[in-house]
Amino acid sequence: MTGFARGEGSDTGLHWAWEVKSVNGRNLDVRCRLPPGFEALEPVARTAVAERFKRGNLSVTLTASRGEQAARVRVNREVLDQLLAVMSDLEGKVHSAPPRLDGLFAVRGVVDLVEEDALDDEQREARLARMAGTLDTALKALEIMRRDEGSRLAALVQEHLATIERLRQKASETAAVQPAALKARLRQQVETLLETSSAFSEERLAQEAALLVTKADVREELDRLAAHGAAARQLMAAGGAVGRKFDFLCQEFNREANTLCSKSADVELTAIGLDLKAAIDQLREQVQNIE
Repeated sequence: MTGFARGEGSDTGLHWAWEVKSVNGRNLDVRCRLPPGFEALEPVARTAVAERFKRGNLSVTLTASRGEQAARVRVNREVLDQLLAVMSDLEGKVHSAPPRLDGLFAVRGVVDLVEEDALDDEQREARLARMAGTLDTALKALEIMRRDEGSRLAALVQEHLATIERLRQKASETAAVQPAALKARLRQQVETLLETSSAFSEERLAQEAALLVTKADVREELDRLAAHGAAARQLMAAGGAVGRKFDFLCQEFNREANTLCSKSADVELTAIGLDLKAAIDQLREQVQNIE
């Protein structure tokens, strides 16, 4: 499901903004982009997203600015010395160009941004908590937006389910699935078998007749389609995160429609089966947007 939300906050010269974007996805995939010095908020952000959402590709971005009070750059010499030691040890073993200063500084942890207004641990934790609260506000707004989209999708899904049920009823009313028509077709096929070969034994003839009956009768597939439709409506009524269950149910819908088409020996029934497959594909496209 798609959506966008933004939340802003400020504290003692620091201004920050969270932006959360969501696009469709079969599973939950969270990507965080945080400026240096705020890495501690990444697990907080991932946990907060997972508590609210079960599906979708979500991008969580934090920007922070200090206005006129610039941050001070600090080089972590311990990490830098370790990198240089490793490169010295690999010299002559690996053919590569000498390391450049900008490349070394790009390694995470080598360069840190230090607040000019140095905060003690308690103050820093309080600030991070306020920043996390701003993220929670943005996630609530995103949740509302996704819920509104879900309400619109629900109407579309109900329309597709109604179309599938209408086609199922139409298929069940065709002469091809009526018992009298099945018996007449079976009688004709048995007569054809007897004309083809008189060497059929009674046992072999019974086996062939059973196969013909099984292939011709699609009432079981139609009954399962009705059951899947009822299950789909129950999922809709249950609410919550039903997208993955609904996606699996669409696979079952499609399985029955495929079987119906493969069994059908009637032009009208085959046409209905193809319309069913098209309606199920349209349903599945919408279901993949549902959380």
